[in-house]
Amino acid sequence: MSKPSLSVVVPVYQGAATVAPLVKEVNLLLAAQGIAGEIILVNDGSPDDSWDRIREIAAATENVRGVNLLRNYGQHNALLCGIRMAAGDIIVTMDDDLQHPPAEITKLLAGLGGENDVVYGTPREETHGLWRDLASRLTKTVLSSAMGTGTAKSVSAFRAFRTQLRDGFAGYQGPFVCIDVLLSWSTGRIASVEVRQDPRRHGVSNYTFRKLLVHALNMLTGFSVLPLRIASIIGFCFTFFGLLVLGYVVIRYLLNGGSVPGFSFLASTIAIFSGAQMFALGIIGEYLARIHFRSMDRPPYVISEVVAAAAQTGEPR
Repeated sequence: MSKPSLSVVVPVYQGAATVAPLVKEVNLLLAAQGIAGEIILVNDGSPDDSWDRIREIAAATENVRGVNLLRNYGQHNALLCGIRMAAGDIIVTMDDDLQHPPAEITKLLAGLGGENDVVYGTPREETHGLWRDLASRLTKTVLSSAMGTGTAKSVSAFRAFRTQLRDGFAGYQGPFVCIDVLLSWSTGRIASVEVRQDPRRHGVSNYTFRKLLVHALNMLTGFSVLPLRIASIIGFCFTFFGLLVLGYVVIRYLLNGGSVPGFSFLASTIAIFSGAQMFALGIIGEYLARIHFRSMDRPPYVISEVVAAAAQTGEPR
């Protein structure tokens, strides 16, 4: 039985120094394992000379395709572009910084086996600093709500999945993309394996605390109704509290035959109700903004140029 073909999709941002050794290591692995495969490098509007390096590599390497996006759309948008262009039976996604050792791809493929459709490579330990780690935990908690599965806490950018899963989100359009949520639309058979994570060889991570928080907010309001449910629960709780206050006022009036003193109490209650209303309106506003952006039919990415060796064929799906 022949081995399934592989498509390795790599979003590239400021990766001019690492993209060449990454391609070399991936191809060494493919050759050692006897796997037919391709490498798709998606340049996500890098301000450095990443695209020049990708063009050189793609022109000289038979199994490499380079894709240049018109501007920076974000990691997940770039991944979506590469996933839709993949021709292999299995797709592997990984970062361009070589923190994901290509040799660990074999663990992901072994994890797929016959029972799983998606396998994440979870690092043994992550050391990004206190704030970055806190933001990562928050993002994964939000992702767990959006995906509806506990395995979301093990997600990473290093993943392998069956190419047929992309049929579940083939028609997805919109500027806000989360590959992990889109994959969960097609399957619930998701697992993780422990992999090694190496130190960055060049530069620093482009994911800051602020960017992770924005990503979490986009996932929460773009792929989950949890905020609306929270707003409903808060509204119910304060309505119940208001009824208790009303009952207190009526009983005091009936017992004492006069108005209830305590302007401060009433003013505080009004302020609380107003705050709850504004909170709920803010959440609804976020959802309306997402609907507005979707109605504008903004594409998740726009391709500027595709380069490949002359022997390569294949068109984007």
